[in-house]
Amino acid sequence: MSTTTHVPKALLESILKNLGFSVTVEEIEKGASKVLDIQAPVDSGRLIGRNGQTLLDLQYLLNRILFQNDKEAAKVQLDVAGYRFSEDDKLVDQAKKAAEQVRRWGDIVELEPMNSYNRRIIHNTLKDDPDIETQSVEVDGTHDKAILLRPIN
Repeated sequence: MSTTTHVPKALLESILKNLGFSVTVEEIEKGASKVLDIQAPVDSGRLIGRNGQTLLDLQYLLNRILFQNDKEAAKVQLDVAGYRFSEDDKLVDQAKKAAEQVRRWGDIVELEPMNSYNRRIIHNTLKDDPDIETQSVEVDGTHDKAILLRPIN
């Protein structure tokens, strides 16, 4: 099956309808990525989940199904009423503030444990910073990892 531009949207709508959600889905081009923004007037919190985990899980499942049907399928990102991109902006701000703290005091700063998606945002935000090095470290008792920011000598 060849993936056309509307297959991800139709598939997501079908999945959500079968799960009992009454939603509309809008396709948005964000840079080189396709984003499916779910508008759910009643169930947005349930679709987002704690710390956005339900949304990430739904995105993972949707992309697995798309790739199963077409190995060349482009990866799709999901959002619910702009939640993810608002949270992404907060993470970028958090990374920049932590980097400033490292520069100012010269100490290592540890950010709270977070999932891989959020860690990727922090690492990508600071990857070109010549003064800061980032490293993900295991946190005992969790599946998440924290990020250490340290000065580069």
